[in-house]
Amino acid sequence: MSIDLNKDSCPNREQRAGAVNAYFGKASDLVQEARNGTLTNKERDFQQSSGCVLNFYLTTRVVTIRDAVMIVHAPVGCSSTALLYREVYRKIPASEGLPTFDLHWLTTNLDEKDVVYGGADKLRHAILEAEERYKPKAIFIMASCTSGIIGDDIEGVVSETQQEVNATIVPVHCEGIRSRIIQTAYDAFWHAVLKYLVKKDIPKQPDLVNIASMLSYTWQDRQEITRLLNRIGLRPNFIPEFATVEQFEQLGAAAVTAPICPTYTDYLSRGLEQEFGVPYFMYPSPVGIEHTDEWLRVIARHTGKEQEVEELIREERAKWLPKLEKIQHEFAAIKPDGEKVQILGSLGQGRLLTQVPYFEEIGVSSPAAIIQDFDNLVLDEVQQVIDQAGDFDVLVNTFQAAELAHITRKYDPDVALTCPFQGSAYKREKGATRIHAVRGDSREWSAQAGYKGAIAYGNFLLQSVKNKSFQKTLLDKTPDTYKAWWYEQPNPLHYLKKEAV
Repeated sequence: MSIDLNKDSCPNREQRAGAVNAYFGKASDLVQEARNGTLTNKERDFQQSSGCVLNFYLTTRVVTIRDAVMIVHAPVGCSSTALLYREVYRKIPASEGLPTFDLHWLTTNLDEKDVVYGGADKLRHAILEAEERYKPKAIFIMASCTSGIIGDDIEGVVSETQQEVNATIVPVHCEGIRSRIIQTAYDAFWHAVLKYLVKKDIPKQPDLVNIASMLSYTWQDRQEITRLLNRIGLRPNFIPEFATVEQFEQLGAAAVTAPICPTYTDYLSRGLEQEFGVPYFMYPSPVGIEHTDEWLRVIARHTGKEQEVEELIREERAKWLPKLEKIQHEFAAIKPDGEKVQILGSLGQGRLLTQVPYFEEIGVSSPAAIIQDFDNLVLDEVQQVIDQAGDFDVLVNTFQAAELAHITRKYDPDVALTCPFQGSAYKREKGATRIHAVRGDSREWSAQAGYKGAIAYGNFLLQSVKNKSFQKTLLDKTPDTYKAWWYEQPNPLHYLKKEAV
């Protein structure tokens, strides 16, 4: 599907890629159903929580764009998640290179009167106020459920107001109600960036590599990727956190767009190739030594750095492979009967492509994977994972803690990994820990990307196998969250509407 920048926004992931957020079965069957066009979303009768297209992934990140202002066109509460920046970013010390920036965001504070008469005047006032207060280079307008339901003509306000301000106004159609697939938030943001910010008439920069990185990759990951690319004479263009507007403008001048998370980068990558001629690739991502090697090699083919990258890989392997082998030996020693340590990961779709192969690399196995949602954009890549690691069960599950507890009890892995935002089943005698940190975790042992991250994450997982004191305390001191009958159900997707089963 081509990207149409004449439209105000992108299609939803459901429309564009057949996305679903409820499925349980073999990974091979999931891929086959998607290829056959028979994969359909299932409706839950009972749902504990959900994600918001506006809030969960966007406000916390857009607010960090250094010379921009974010306007949340919504009731005041819809901007509150931007306060998460305190938890997500504040722990990065200045000594680690965190850019100096001020957080600038406004809300139009829509109320009952605006729902009846419209909020266009408030939006216009907020734009002018943002220009007057901060003199930004860009003003991002974040649409909401309320502005979408009442049908505010955001583009009309932008068209009328743009001539009165110097900042580029960037409307983002991230209304919370527009999609059940929170990945639609990525696409909506990148559509706006492609349409309003990326410049065509600037010289190409053959040493520039675009990297749109997920919130779940840490500051240490960013530093490791920078180190590796700098070693071969390349510069990463990291977006969106802490980027300047100029960095967005230069996206079309890069030599290649490289994935950290292919799901997150997909819409941007396709748009940059279609509109600006910037090549991209979807797989692999730089998690694990083997995948980091290949990630660097693909970048090198697009930048003419083949010789430099092979020298870099030789040097890095000489340094890090002995440490990887030590991790492999330690995991093997945990179960001397020849069985592998089992790790159950609560993954995003992009992490499914990276961490299942990584588990194989360090000598552990993954009996199943839990992913937030799934679409047909990565079918070939998932098939590669199946070919490499073997078939495995998949639970597609967006923030349903009961289903996560069910499958954790069902497989009883040696280590259960959970997303920091998803909740978990920690009441168990075996290991449990988080599957990743977030951007503000600057501790070295929280890294996962590149060679350094491969070793740090392996040691982190070893620690979670060996140290079970936290789990034992919870087992002794807390009641079980769910009744016994729940764990006896044969399928974690127990609460499905009958017509959708």
